Amino acid sequence: MQLPFNINEIIKLLPHSYPFLLIDRVIEYESCKSAKAIKNVTFNEYYFSGHFPDHPVMPGVLIIEAMAQTSAVCVLNQEDKKVVYFMSIENAKFRKPVIPGDTLVLHSQVINHRQNTCRFSCGAYVEDNLVAEATILAMIQNDKKSSDFSLQ
Repeated sequence: MQLPFNINEIIKLLPHSYPFLLIDRVIEYESCKSAKAIKNVTFNEYYFSGHFPDHPVMPGVLIIEAMAQTSAVCVLNQEDKKVVYFMSIENAKFRKPVIPGDTLVLHSQVINHRQNTCRFSCGAYVEDNLVAEATILAMIQNDKKSSDFSLQ
């Protein structure tokens, strides 16, 4: 795939669909090393109707999810048919609110990759200002459509 990855290419990589696909475009990518993605935050997002309707703010948990989806892009490719599962979120910090009209730029870098687990250093930016950060640990597994897996 050539950069940027558009929404159709992202849909082929990630198992998510609307309304839970939280990245719109991948603008930088180095396989198994790093990725940078964009989420255009609009007032039409489903969560704004209930998350501070008089002062809409993107929920922090969804910013973390967008960083996790960007992290998954780092380690997935269309041929392998793998899926990435969260294992832990560490050192999450939220520095500024994300509001409608913002362009969220999500950075993810692989810190280490051992067997089927990866640790990622993630940051979310609006206009070059860090708005959130976290370290994410994830497991990479074959894409299983059933519930016969465990996180042991």
